[in-house]
Amino acid sequence: MSTEKSSIMHREDLDDAAIHDAEQLAAMGHAQSLSRKFSPWSMLALSFSILGTWATFAVDLSNGLTNGGAITILWGLCLVTFCNLCVAVSLAELCSSMPTALGQAYWVSRLWTSPLGRFVSYSCAWINVFGWWTLAASQNAFMTDIILGMNVMLDESWTEGDKRWLKFVIYISITIIMTVSNIVACRRDWILRWFNNVVGAWFGAEFIIFALAMLISVGVKSDLSFQPASFVFTQWINNTGWSDGVVWFIGLVQSAYGLTAFDSVIHLIEELPSPQKNGPRIIWLSVLIGSISGMIFMIVCLFCIQSLEKVLQPPSGFPFLELLKETIGPKGGFALIVFFTTQMLGQAVSMTTTASRLTWGFARDGGLPFNNYLTHVDNYWKVPARALWFQGGIIGLVGVLYFFTEVVIQAVVSVCTIALTISYGIPILALVMFGMGDIPPGDFTLGRLRPVANWVGLTYCGVTTVFFFFPSSPKPTAIGMNYAIAVFGIMVLIAISFWFIKGQHTYLRTDGALVEMNRAEQLEAQNGRRIYPEQDQASKIS
Repeated sequence: MSTEKSSIMHREDLDDAAIHDAEQLAAMGHAQSLSRKFSPWSMLALSFSILGTWATFAVDLSNGLTNGGAITILWGLCLVTFCNLCVAVSLAELCSSMPTALGQAYWVSRLWTSPLGRFVSYSCAWINVFGWWTLAASQNAFMTDIILGMNVMLDESWTEGDKRWLKFVIYISITIIMTVSNIVACRRDWILRWFNNVVGAWFGAEFIIFALAMLISVGVKSDLSFQPASFVFTQWINNTGWSDGVVWFIGLVQSAYGLTAFDSVIHLIEELPSPQKNGPRIIWLSVLIGSISGMIFMIVCLFCIQSLEKVLQPPSGFPFLELLKETIGPKGGFALIVFFTTQMLGQAVSMTTTASRLTWGFARDGGLPFNNYLTHVDNYWKVPARALWFQGGIIGLVGVLYFFTEVVIQAVVSVCTIALTISYGIPILALVMFGMGDIPPGDFTLGRLRPVANWVGLTYCGVTTVFFFFPSSPKPTAIGMNYAIAVFGIMVLIAISFWFIKGQHTYLRTDGALVEMNRAEQLEAQNGRRIYPEQDQASKIS
């Protein structure tokens, strides 16, 4: 990165608050290359819609019903909510202290003081990047299946949706649309901000519309009836062959998936004003709001189930579509799913935005191949367009698997929860092992609650990760196997390979970091005050 490019945000063009934000970022070795286009509300809307908790629970309804039923769905959610809040506030404290797009990996590099620190940080970055790439791929795959499943709602004899080439074409089309939308949306700062406001508001409105539509339909139709409260709150279902204890943990996957990806705020933190204050608040608020909305929606769905057998084995492949068909009817359910699909498109745009910033941030710190090329921020589109196209190509490659086997696709899309959970656990582990050291706290601190939150969060990340690798039954068939562990293993091998090929020489040792550190010192001298005490430590890293 040249000195000219590193000074994209000129001091005279910024107000005092923006200057302070730019100085903090420069103290960590980076220029303010992207505008702070998000307001706190638009960032909360983005985070809430990316979590998409109630919608994710609906799409993944069969997993919860099969692995424990209502007890796992509702009471498991209570446990997952508490643990995820501990994880969220632990990361929020680090984000408040060190607000940078690389997020977890950067924090590990600062906290992990042993010689292995940079390698652990590099591994964390790769796991985090893979997690977001596979999350974006999972969203595109879900939309592909739902678009095809909508036809089955109207005509159960329709079989064209099984054609692999058709699935591939829809998947690739969605991937291209998401990439292009992100490039165009950043041309003006207000576009992406207002887009996320609309998506967040629409997502909240859909939550109310879907819940009321099902409740009213069941309430007014004489041939429909609500499930008893005993089924909704105390029904235990185990159709897996595993013991009840194992099923309890496997059933937590639904809740965990619905509350995964709250680190979207972290990777967009350089585009949020007053990040030390606003970032942490949005992180834990999004988890809390997502949990409450998800709990309410699952209670509604459980009350409205008519035939458990049909919901568990729906013709469309999606239990939620069958639930809508049973309660609202084929045409009404179809109309609602059209709205549901538009919302998922909005979520996918936001996921692509977040993933691209993490890709760009990792390249900026010398972690990816062709890092100098991928770090470029387009002057016209005001977005890291090259990083967007690079990540779009990788996500698109997942679609090629439709021509071979969808089992591998399911493994790819399911590994995102595992990868993101591990990326949350690594910085918390570093914090537990080494503490904050001389890193100054930000506006958000846990104080005496830090050890409790850290240990609960770390235990949750460790235990759930193990059970997320379990297959659906003790003696699975080839189709029933959980291939997520194989996909994750390949991811780790790729990361280690790139470490020896490139990462050990370039990661956190780029010229750009040194240039920006000098710039930070100049700004400090101009202001006559110390910007950030960890500058000396960051210089050692670089």
